[in-house]
Amino acid sequence: MYYGEIKKCDIANGEGVRVSLFVSGCTHHCPGCFNQDTWDFRYGREYTEETQEEILAAMAPGYIDGLSLLGGEPFEPENQKELVKLLRQVKDKYPEKNIWCYSGYLFDKELLGDSRARCEVTDEMLSMIDVLVDGRFIEAKKDIRLVFRGSSNQRVIDVKKSLEAGEVVPWELKVKRGM
Repeated sequence: MYYGEIKKCDIANGEGVRVSLFVSGCTHHCPGCFNQDTWDFRYGREYTEETQEEILAAMAPGYIDGLSLLGGEPFEPENQKELVKLLRQVKDKYPEKNIWCYSGYLFDKELLGDSRARCEVTDEMLSMIDVLVDGRFIEAKKDIRLVFRGSSNQRVIDVKKSLEAGEVVPWELKVKRGM
């Protein structure tokens, strides 16, 4: 697996302050995509054990709320097989931190149902994700006022509650107030 970027103090791709990994490789090729370079599965740098350690170290500070996976497409099967290893480590080392993932694949139709995205680790990967922003970016539905998504067709899903309920449960923004 390759990756395009690691942001160690990201406030745009999930709630709170996050470490964000932009993986390479995407077969959706959405017109108007903000990150077209990452469509290429060999874009950027090779993801290694050192990369994983860098991400885990960046997550250590108490002000980091969690990890966000973006792309490219995290749910391309070849990416899932590497990312599931990272997610296991994150859940083991930082059980109090949450994991967000952005995917063009639809949660209920393509990630839980039959699709090219499904592989032997899809269910395990989903079990470790707290919030999934799903659906392809549609340029005609772009709206910069939306929270944590680019187009109005995309959904922000509470994965844990959705898996328990057997239906899509929207994620609810929790406002934190400082002193």
